[in-house]
Amino acid sequence: MTRPGLPKLIATDLDGTLVRSDETVSAYTHGVLDRVRAAGIPVVAATGRGPRLTELTRNDIRAADFLVMAGGGRVVDQSDPTGPVVLRDERLAGEVLAQLLADLEAAAGPLTVMVEASDEHDAPLWGDYHASWPYQDRFEARSRAECLSGDVIKAFARTADHHVDELLAVARQVIPPHIATLTQAGLGFIEICPPGVDKASGLTAVAQTLGVDPGDVLVFGDMPNDLPMFEWAGWSRVAVANAHPTVRAIADEVTLRNDDDGVAVYLDRLLSR
Repeated sequence: MTRPGLPKLIATDLDGTLVRSDETVSAYTHGVLDRVRAAGIPVVAATGRGPRLTELTRNDIRAADFLVMAGGGRVVDQSDPTGPVVLRDERLAGEVLAQLLADLEAAAGPLTVMVEASDEHDAPLWGDYHASWPYQDRFEARSRAECLSGDVIKAFARTADHHVDELLAVARQVIPPHIATLTQAGLGFIEICPPGVDKASGLTAVAQTLGVDPGDVLVFGDMPNDLPMFEWAGWSRVAVANAHPTVRAIADEVTLRNDDDGVAVYLDRLLSR
């Protein structure tokens, strides 16, 4: 049972929110999250990272009872004593992705495209090399035809002539939501996910499993891919100070930057009041 006056579920984004710029999570943050769980409040990691990064994700948020990964496409219950249970696993058909990329290129010009297709540990992304991609050690150059030969977890795309927010706006004019979900997570690429996949739909699977109402959920985030869960959650929506302007605009509260352990500072005060 949770204590009165506290949320019944807490979900946090990782990169740019819980994880610091040096790709670490402080001992202080881990300790506060352990206190959250000790108070009877389940913790959820809600991240754009795909299932190939499950081990990294578990290390960054060891207190998580659930993982909402791939922007909502993969949901894992880690609380089952018999082992992790996959509650959701959504994919986008390669032929559908091929057509929507063609439509987007007709509107926006040539695209640099990468796909996330494998859920094996540390599997690389496939596609077009681009120097700005920050994780070159997990990338493998492959032709567009090879990338689209099967179903994918998500795709990433950019152009030379558009800021990522501009490309996202163009893409949303061209690609209807029943074909794919479009967002961006601060990596300079738009992200193309299966239809109906976002962090809100992923958290819905968690909330239904636990019998928790969205109005009792507290969320933390920093980028546009966090907006759906900010619109969904009702206890409070908290942006870190380094958040994208669209996230700050919808947030109920703003905490310190990720580099200043803003999520942990907020939760520490919440538990101590």
